[in-house]
Amino acid sequence: MSRTTLSLSSKNYSSWSLRGWLMARFAGLDFDEVIVEANNADARAEILLLSPSILVPCLTHKGLKVWDTLAIGEFLNEIAPKAGLLPKDQAKRAHCRSVCGEMHSGFVALRQALPMNIRAEFSNFKIWSKAKADIERILVIWNDCLAAYGGPFLFGEIGLADAMYAPVVSRFRTYGVKLEGPAKEYADRIWNLPAMEEWRVAALGEQEEIEELEVEF
Repeated sequence: MSRTTLSLSSKNYSSWSLRGWLMARFAGLDFDEVIVEANNADARAEILLLSPSILVPCLTHKGLKVWDTLAIGEFLNEIAPKAGLLPKDQAKRAHCRSVCGEMHSGFVALRQALPMNIRAEFSNFKIWSKAKADIERILVIWNDCLAAYGGPFLFGEIGLADAMYAPVVSRFRTYGVKLEGPAKEYADRIWNLPAMEEWRVAALGEQEEIEELEVEF
């Protein structure tokens, strides 16, 4: 039987690759990484938010190919239900799907103004009002979930929502977004996960640079 694979692009720049990779890790899936070079036209378009890409992330498992990060998460929840990517309680699960969907389709200003770049650290970065509104909404989501379900992760146990919001933690560090209280504790908890540390080490070792994402704008 062929090995399970997960196609990824840049670990430094691709937030969607990180989400899919974390989901597979949280699910306990044994998989091989297939790296799509960042200079591939489709992968580059995905990283620069110019178009969605079916190349990354893309999970191939037992002959089935699943792309789009939310679809990957739902599929992983089906094949590894004991991992708890989605909560068992229906109301809690509906809430989880809602906040995951909001990240999947929203926060455009944040994505454009604060692109993911793990290697970078921009001091005194100017965050414009639309991106600030996105940040405020994300913090409301985090604080509401942590208060409602008691932490330590958004829905108690680590799962799909944490994978979806993990790249935001990286963005907040890159651009110096100040956090406090439960939101800061949560962000630190995600940042210090062994899986996140493994991803960061790989990101820091990448040689490719995308010029558009290496300037403070």
